[in-house]
Amino acid sequence: MAPNKRTRMTGIERRQQLINIGRSLFASKGFDATSVEEIASTAGVTKPVVYEHFGGKEGLYAVVVDREVLRLVTTISDSLSSTEHPRLLVENTALTLLDYIDKHEDGFRVLVRDAPSEHSAGSYSSVIGDVANKVEHLLARRFSDAEIDAKWAPLYAQMLVGLIAQVGQWWLEERAFAKEVVAAHVVNLTWLGLRNLRPNPQLLNEHTDNSTTI
Repeated sequence: MAPNKRTRMTGIERRQQLINIGRSLFASKGFDATSVEEIASTAGVTKPVVYEHFGGKEGLYAVVVDREVLRLVTTISDSLSSTEHPRLLVENTALTLLDYIDKHEDGFRVLVRDAPSEHSAGSYSSVIGDVANKVEHLLARRFSDAEIDAKWAPLYAQMLVGLIAQVGQWWLEERAFAKEVVAAHVVNLTWLGLRNLRPNPQLLNEHTDNSTTI
């Protein structure tokens, strides 16, 4: 019987393999600690193959980040488009982010790690900024119901999405609670606050001129 011949990968298959390997290595070691040699060795190819497909480590990193940014932003945007109710807005954002982390942990780790300066546009903070912009428009439509000036919508969107983003990073390492439970507690805090918003909040501070408090 003739020995089994190893099936050779197509160019598309090899590229996807290198992307998967790069994502895993960047997630576990970071950009700086990952070398082209290690990527090539893990894939069972020579360094020139990596250069042929991506031009180097930087090119591979850019592809990995771009794919994860698109996946995360698209997923959250889709969840936001299904409702304009503030409570469901918070719930969907929190649960969708946690679900992404659960299913694409390596991708999320790549996004939250410090990126090379030339790739700062693909950082986690920029992704959260994009999501906050979408939430801002949805909040602005609802602020009139609470007699709150729509000019504050960007601030509240940043606070709301920033809180959820921080919880997501915490949950990445602390998996003591199910994602549904974590999302429910995020809603518990933010919704109880959002439903009782005051149009002109003031600090309770002896140095403030106004006596009106939050």
